[in-house]
Amino acid sequence: MRRFLYLALTLAALFAGAYPGFGQVPPDAGHYRIIGDDPAAAERITKDLEGRFAIYTRLFRFDPRLLAAPLNVRLFGDTAAYNDYLIGRLGAGSAGALYLHYRQPDRRELVIDYGAEWERSLPYQSFVQYLRAFIPSPPPWIEEGFSIYFSTLSIEGGETAYAENLSWLERVKELPIPPVRDILLLGTQDTGAALSREDYSALSWALVSFFLNSGNEDYIRSLLECFMLLSPGAGLLENTVAVARRFEDWNGFETLDRDYRSYISARKTFPELMNEGRQAYGEGDFNRAEPAFAGAAVLRPGHYAPHYYLGLIAYGRGDWGGAEQHYNRSLELGGDSALIYYALGLNAAAAEQGGRAAEFLRRAADADPARYREKANALLRRLPSR
Repeated sequence: MRRFLYLALTLAALFAGAYPGFGQVPPDAGHYRIIGDDPAAAERITKDLEGRFAIYTRLFRFDPRLLAAPLNVRLFGDTAAYNDYLIGRLGAGSAGALYLHYRQPDRRELVIDYGAEWERSLPYQSFVQYLRAFIPSPPPWIEEGFSIYFSTLSIEGGETAYAENLSWLERVKELPIPPVRDILLLGTQDTGAALSREDYSALSWALVSFFLNSGNEDYIRSLLECFMLLSPGAGLLENTVAVARRFEDWNGFETLDRDYRSYISARKTFPELMNEGRQAYGEGDFNRAEPAFAGAAVLRPGHYAPHYYLGLIAYGRGDWGGAEQHYNRSLELGGDSALIYYALGLNAAAAEQGGRAAEFLRRAADADPARYREKANALLRRLPSR
């Protein structure tokens, strides 16, 4: 039991790249065979893929010695040639990267257009290639859920960085959540739950997130044991049912359903966090508002609103430098320029930077005269002359 508790406690560090030696590519790894004529691109992509391979193996514990041959990776520097290659095999192209799976292992390959935005699709596709190299017919929820879970894993300079992919959380919370058994068995038999591909992807991700992050060592243990049950020679139905029975026998679906629904309910979406933050800020409770807005910024890193409110909190605490950083970030992300310039003006005035305050206030008045000219002019008259 202690071993599994240790695993549960170290999973978060493992995925964050903080695990000792984690993300360092072994010099003699050699798990991939690159097909292409650009040595620089081949070296970069090989290092990226080997780093991912090491991470996947730390969790799944598949034995690399069981690979009959290195995994094929075909590189294209020209998007037209890349799409022509895929059209010749699938009848359609695909953006960035795509794994092609065949019955014959030597024909399987990950095809990459490294002249395009391949980094966006590579994390998802590279996990599919890894999983199906060892288990050609995995349970659909494992393939889809972990592909999404790992899609935010990045590797730069041999070091890993991971932030949980929460982009599916809002969709999950909008769905009538089917029983865990139905999610485990979807794709193999009629479970009575009719889901679109997007809904199934969302629920698969949520189930993986639950098993890894619930904090319950029984679920971590069951998940790891399920990986050991997967057989490369078994078909889709056999592997899927074996995993589902493992969870049923050792955890019980009634308990699983209760804990899974509780976990999903406790995870907060962007709108929920923003509403919580605004309410707490309105009540003057900065200690409750700040983590809510910080969490919202993690969920939607491209949204301007969380940084604006984090700027207000920093201003309220007298942290003029922190406030300016958040205001500027909000402005970069498309926030209301007049509003933010006015806030920057107030912030600079509080920091006794009269010249900068005057500049920001004039920008606010110019950006929206109806809202800010009168207020800005009133403040300008009160600023020191220097």
